[in-house]
Amino acid sequence: MKLKLKIWRQKNGADAGAMVDYDLDNVSPDMSFLEMLDTLNEKLILDGDDPVAFDHDCREGICGSCGVVINGEAHGPEQTTACQLHMRAFSDGEEIIIEPWRAAPFPVIKDLVVNRSAFDRIIGAGGYITAPTGSAPEGNSTRIPKPDADEAFANATCIGCGACVAACPNGSASLFVSAKVTHLNLLPQGQPERTTRVLDMVEQMDAEGFGGCTNTGMCTVSCPKEIPFVSIANLNKEYRRAVKSGRKA
Repeated sequence: MKLKLKIWRQKNGADAGAMVDYDLDNVSPDMSFLEMLDTLNEKLILDGDDPVAFDHDCREGICGSCGVVINGEAHGPEQTTACQLHMRAFSDGEEIIIEPWRAAPFPVIKDLVVNRSAFDRIIGAGGYITAPTGSAPEGNSTRIPKPDADEAFANATCIGCGACVAACPNGSASLFVSAKVTHLNLLPQGQPERTTRVLDMVEQMDAEGFGGCTNTGMCTVSCPKEIPFVSIANLNKEYRRAVKSGRKA
């Protein structure tokens, strides 16, 4: 395959940045999208140019490190991570536009790499659970209704990649926060901090500058782990409950 690439290049956070054109030949349809970028970088290095910086780690769709906007879509044309997107999803001779996540709380560090530590601070605001630990308990010692267990597990699959923020026209992190809140608030272990958790995480989300949710649904369309949209409704319900309780540590 021959491709025409338009890639966002930016030296650092203070640089204005610009789109730069590249031509890349001999791209295998079986390459992952990140392997295609690796191939481009090998060519750039041999030509004496600076390689394109991009985030990656496990390359198995698990860690949430990779994240780019491809032709205007977070992670590209398929509902998966960029590392699991293969070049057979594109056509020979196609022009591909590659940009970093576009959201104020995710400032660009270099090229396609953005600072997603805002997510870490939201997680930190949620704190820890005070349920006693120790040796692994017997599997059936704490009974959990299967619908609750299934919903908690579905939300726990969130990998924190930030695609929901990048896809949202408001730059909202509501799907991310709702996944974390729903996951713990459904389980017995999460009950002691149920009220303070949702209040603190929503407060931190707002402090980071994420936009509000207006129910466009673009977050769930782009989420590689298919976090359900109803989780945001659960977050709103939990938040109203917490505010009404008037308890905040």
